[in-house]
Amino acid sequence: MVQRHSLAVPHGVPVLAISFLACVATGLELSVNNHAADFTLSTEPGPPISLSCLVHNSSQAEELLWYRGDGQVALKDGNKVNISNICISPVNESDNGVTFTCKLARDKSVQVSVILDVQFPPQLSGEETLHVEEDKDVTLTCNSKSNPQAKTTWYKDNHNLTLQQNRHELYQTSEVFRLSIKKVHKSDTGTYTCVVESRLGSGTRDFHLIVEDKKPVFPKEAVIAAVVVVTVTILFGILAQKDKFFKVW
Repeated sequence: MVQRHSLAVPHGVPVLAISFLACVATGLELSVNNHAADFTLSTEPGPPISLSCLVHNSSQAEELLWYRGDGQVALKDGNKVNISNICISPVNESDNGVTFTCKLARDKSVQVSVILDVQFPPQLSGEETLHVEEDKDVTLTCNSKSNPQAKTTWYKDNHNLTLQQNRHELYQTSEVFRLSIKKVHKSDTGTYTCVVESRLGSGTRDFHLIVEDKKPVFPKEAVIAAVVVVTVTILFGILAQKDKFFKVW
C-alpha cells in the first residue's frame, strides 16, 4: 500500500517561510525592474519613474495587481497579464518613502515591493516677522523638509548666535528646528537666520524679531477697590442725610 504524506505548515512558522512555500507551490516568481526581491529605488523630484512587473515560470496567463501603499492602483485591461507597467509622473517630495508592490492576483503572497527614496535639498518655511514685548518668551520655528536629513545652524545679524545658558534653547526634529528665547531683552532685537544644509544643497530663512516696550499694566484690582470705596461712601452719605430727605418730601 502506498503511503500518502501531506505537507503541513507548523504553527508559528514565519511569514517569510510561508511566502516561500507559496512561491514553491505555485512555481511562479515575480520581478520588478529585474529585481526578484524587495528593493529601494533612489531618484529625485521631476523625472517620471517606470516600474515594470514580470511573471517568471508561467505556463498560463497570470493576472497582476499593483498597490501604492495599501491602496490598489487601477490598471487598464491590456496591462494586467504576465507583465504590467506603472508610471509615477511627476515624482515629487510626497512620494518619498512610498512603497509600490506588485502581487500575483491568485496568490498575493507572491509579491515584490519597491520603496521610493526621493532625494531633494532643504525647503524652508516659517513666520518671518515676530513682535514680542520685553521680558516675554518667544520661539522662532524653522520648518524644513529635506532628504537626506539636514543639519541646521542659527545666526543673528549675520554672525554665529552665541547661546546663553538658561536663556536660549534649541529643539530639533527631522523637519522642525526651533530657537526659543526666554525673557527677551531689547538687545535681542535683530534678524535671526536659520541655515539648513545637506549634501544636496542648503536653504536659509530669515526671522525678524522686534522687541517692543512693555505695555503698562492696567491696575484692575486698584480700580475695583476704588469703585467699591466710592460706592460705600455714597451709600453711607445717603443714609446719614435720610432725615433731611424725608423732611423735604
